[in-house]
Amino acid sequence: MVLAVVVVELFTSQGCSSCPPADALLAALDKDPNVIVLSEHVDYWNYLGWRDPFSSAAFSARQQRYARRFGQDGPYTPQMVVDGRVQFAGNDGRKARSVIAEAAKPAKVPVTLAREGDRITVTTPPLARGKAELWVALVRPEGAADVPRGENAGRTLHHVAIVRSLTKAGTATREAGVTHTLTLPPPEGGPWRVVAFLQEPGQGAILGGGRL
Repeated sequence: MVLAVVVVELFTSQGCSSCPPADALLAALDKDPNVIVLSEHVDYWNYLGWRDPFSSAAFSARQQRYARRFGQDGPYTPQMVVDGRVQFAGNDGRKARSVIAEAAKPAKVPVTLAREGDRITVTTPPLARGKAELWVALVRPEGAADVPRGENAGRTLHHVAIVRSLTKAGTATREAGVTHTLTLPPPEGGPWRVVAFLQEPGQGAILGGGRL
């Protein structure tokens, strides 16, 4: 076990007027080398007349699973989830920094990423106990959009760490770790980031993460 980064997920939407401050907070957190940030754009705000170009039903479903796990009435934006353990309003900077500081204290399971050309290899060790799913995210470092309609009409919105895909790549157990290889697609708005993390089944606690 080694000290490692904290994984911070932000569920956001360009159709949500409360989300731009949370997007700005995520951009500030992105400058911390000990924090992995993921911007996951949900699609349930698209009905207001503006379709968020980064939105996906998959991220809405992921947020819904968190809502059930945390005993919430339903999903909301902006929502921040730290290491799969704690959720709160995504524009609360004081809360975010406090929770991240606590999440950085426990040792984490190492998740290693290596690159050779366009091939990325992700490896994890066997676990001390239990099992955890390896998730691999393809992340666009930044992006922006002029929003002509909806709650943010007339604004230019900026985002960092935009998740474009999130894939389950295997399961680590006490008997064996995971090795997963992927080939990067053509760049989208700049070089890709690749993020990988181990999360307990049922979208539980994130045990460790890495990025490239």
